[in-house]
Amino acid sequence: MQRIAVVTSGGDAPGMNACIRAVYRAGVYAGVEIYGIRRGYTGMIDGDIYKIQRHDVGNIIHQGGTILGTSRSEEFKTPEGRQKAADQLFEKGIDGLILIGGDGSFKGGNYLSEETGIPIIAIPGTIDNDIAGTDFSIGFDTAVNIALESIDRIRDTAISHGRLFFVEVMGHTSSFIALEAGIAGGAAYLVLHNGHQEVEALCSHLESLFTKGKHHAIVVVAEGDHPGCSFSIAKQVSSRIKMESRVCVLGHTQRGGSPTSRDRVLAAKLGVSAVNALLNGQGGVMVGEIKREIVFQPFSDVIGKQQKTDPRMDALSRILTGF
Repeated sequence: MQRIAVVTSGGDAPGMNACIRAVYRAGVYAGVEIYGIRRGYTGMIDGDIYKIQRHDVGNIIHQGGTILGTSRSEEFKTPEGRQKAADQLFEKGIDGLILIGGDGSFKGGNYLSEETGIPIIAIPGTIDNDIAGTDFSIGFDTAVNIALESIDRIRDTAISHGRLFFVEVMGHTSSFIALEAGIAGGAAYLVLHNGHQEVEALCSHLESLFTKGKHHAIVVVAEGDHPGCSFSIAKQVSSRIKMESRVCVLGHTQRGGSPTSRDRVLAAKLGVSAVNALLNGQGGVMVGEIKREIVFQPFSDVIGKQQKTDPRMDALSRILTGF
């Protein structure tokens, strides 16, 4: 194996650049050429592939986003689109591919590998942390800390005005960000699943807190399938509880910014391990970290199998929000 390409696909996540840097340096260390694919699968189909040079990865370890760019490609979902992408890889002499992204990107990579025989190592990069086969994905820790900083700031104005705040965090169908940011931020209540079904319990809980003398509160809401759901939840709660409330949807602010040290180190570990795995003849696997050990899982064991939150964390949140 002489040439390895790296691509970032799907939603961007802080730490992707640190991972690209690690892939490049591991390749150079092993005497392998590393190529970058711009704009995700769209760039792969278009042949937007170039040899990465040392200066390309200089001073990017602290940058959010991805220097390669990313996209969501409808054409790549078709066999014809994937064959176009494969033809471009073969033309450039690419022997193996490192894919940084989430579950949807992994599905496309799995099809590409099965149809063309290109060995692929996947690296979990998504703030949602919903990928099975790894304790954490690149970008999750940064997203939690960004959400936490916002919650801390919102608390200042909540206390000053005696208000009820609903803070909605990202995560798609995953509740990891809401759970960790809510616990770390001292939220009065966490709406993690089926928000509208929790309104009754939420109102009872808040009424109990206000009866005990609390004059402000922060409720952290997981966006779920419908971003913006906190507005509807807040409206329903306000009709029951006579307290001024505000809604803050953090949205894509959680995707940007400089990655934390935890995300940078994880990105370095996974990037180097992915290069070594390709050089050792592996393919069709995702590299992750479980209990601080690097592990490799077949695509069949991780694709479409969402990681679930730890029940112990759910129990912890109930204990800490009970006052």
